[in-house]
Amino acid sequence: MNFGAEIPFVHHLGFTLELFEGGESAIGYTPLPEHLNSFSVTHGGACMTLLDVAMAVAARSVQKDMGVVTIEMKTSFMRPAPGDGSPLTARGRLMHRTKSLAFTEATIYDAQGQACAHSTGTFKYVRRKASEAGNAPDSPVRPISTD
Repeated sequence: MNFGAEIPFVHHLGFTLELFEGGESAIGYTPLPEHLNSFSVTHGGACMTLLDVAMAVAARSVQKDMGVVTIEMKTSFMRPAPGDGSPLTARGRLMHRTKSLAFTEATIYDAQGQACAHSTGTFKYVRRKASEAGNAPDSPVRPISTD
């Protein structure tokens, strides 16, 4: 599956899109050694990126021609996300939507189905410029406000 936009950092981390429809998302991720912290578990920043992307994808899944930008995000870490080469899955959900905002949540699960981290987030829907529809790597997306 395609994320609908070229996102270099997501590509670098190796995220794979598994679900992108109906206000829901699922993203797979197997952390590499360079994604770990000094305790040999997945770095909190990598987990927060995974949660951010899962929520954004869930928000975009109901209107795929729009982009979203993060307005705010809160994350709770319940248990370490393993760094032993086992896969993680983030599941996102659109909880509520207005014309311009999406209210979302996402949870990261380890290979045993245990919740490792949970986030809530608010995103603003933005239109992409026609020239950015393909989102070439050398021309980053610049959100255009629809207000």
